[in-house]
Amino acid sequence: MTTPWEQSQRQADEQHDPGLGTIMSERRQLLNLAYRMLGSLADAEDVVQETYTRWYAMSRAEQKAVESPGAWLTKVASRICLNLLGSARSRRETYVGEWIPEPLPDPAEWIAGASGCAGVDPADRITLDESVTMAFLVVFESMTPAERVAFVLHDVFRYPFAEVAEIVGRSPAACRQLASSARRRIAAARAEASPDAARQASVVRQFKAAWEAQDIEALLRLLDPGATAISDGGGRAIAHLLPIEGAEQIAHLYLTIARFAPPRTILERTVNGLPGLVVESEGRIETVFAFEVAEDDRIMHIWAVRNPDKLRPWQL
Repeated sequence: MTTPWEQSQRQADEQHDPGLGTIMSERRQLLNLAYRMLGSLADAEDVVQETYTRWYAMSRAEQKAVESPGAWLTKVASRICLNLLGSARSRRETYVGEWIPEPLPDPAEWIAGASGCAGVDPADRITLDESVTMAFLVVFESMTPAERVAFVLHDVFRYPFAEVAEIVGRSPAACRQLASSARRRIAAARAEASPDAARQASVVRQFKAAWEAQDIEALLRLLDPGATAISDGGGRAIAHLLPIEGAEQIAHLYLTIARFAPPRTILERTVNGLPGLVVESEGRIETVFAFEVAEDDRIMHIWAVRNPDKLRPWQL
């Protein structure tokens, strides 16, 4: 997040370093790329910071020798992401319960959080499109690090395979195969999904009404018989540690939550570019729900993020 003081400091720095504005203009691109690769805003911010640290660790002569600073920054950020993805599985083994990608609000709803700012610098926002929906990010989690990086760089950010090959450390032909494999994974996982936001909004609104009314029959009508519900508390908040499978099991779970949870407010919000829900209690967002809705307007997947470390952009 960028404070007014940091903005004024950046302006002062630009007077001493005329190229700073050009370099910093890449920040949003880097943040968008890193978030898609890692599924974590906090990790993406760390990657961007480390990328700029490496840039400014070079001498002025070394910086001037870089033909395309933007391409250099992208290459470095992508390699850092690749390294992080390689170690992610071992880190996830110690994670308490299920790991869900970090959810993001709509840019218009983005909250400043701990920084206390009234707004957020556009460079600190993620552009929301199909490649950041929760369903997309969850499929990314099933890919190898090389597949994920190759797909994001080529299919999302349109980098040619020759440039992807330099980053991944494989031949252009191998990177083409990696991206193709990633594409097949996405197609298989999303064959029955409906990306229509208006239809999803209607289904999510009906789910909210049925949940608040504790109407089990309405919930069962809205849930696909093979639906799955996953909750991520990270050991920091109460959450079911294993996926809940089947419409009846999910409906009964949510009825139990409705009956015994403390007073709270359920709000319709945009989650990673699609209609979702948030639960607010005592002025704080304690749960963010993302959904995947099938072509027959039934809910196939529910992802509930409760880990407070992942809800930073949502807090008032």
